[in-house]
Amino acid sequence: MLIRKAHGDDAQRVFDIRNQAINHQCCGHYPAADLQVWTAGSLGEYFVEVLEKTGHVAVIDDQVTASGMLDLETGQVDAVFVDPAYMGQGIGQQMMNYLEALALQAGLTHLILDSTLNAADFYRRCGFVGERIAQYQSPRGLTLACVPMIKHLAR
Repeated sequence: MLIRKAHGDDAQRVFDIRNQAINHQCCGHYPAADLQVWTAGSLGEYFVEVLEKTGHVAVIDDQVTASGMLDLETGQVDAVFVDPAYMGQGIGQQMMNYLEALALQAGLTHLILDSTLNAADFYRRCGFVGERIAQYQSPRGLTLACVPMIKHLAR
């Protein structure tokens, strides 16, 4: 597996993985109507711009299998998604390790993220802490329950 900086050409595949992962992992944690709104529509220019600026992808056999975004100015981690066909193989953990290494190289002291309810235990296994349920305002207009989390980086 290779993890590399994302390119604009990866955007549609990353968007598709995002939607598949949300529908596969978030059902039972969020209302079906919210999942439908969350994954509706098509790839937008804003998504492409953010992906090109902060995105990274995991590639296996020339196939993008996962994504992760890291804003090196704020330490915000976002859009960590694994194609459901590749879940359970440690790809998400490897993506998080990769993003953490980038953060350390950039001199960041911590990482932050807003976890979906279903992913909080995964992030805890990655060293993040956070228990409080908060409300996340989605760019698509949804208000979703989330768990704000932080990881202090060892220097």
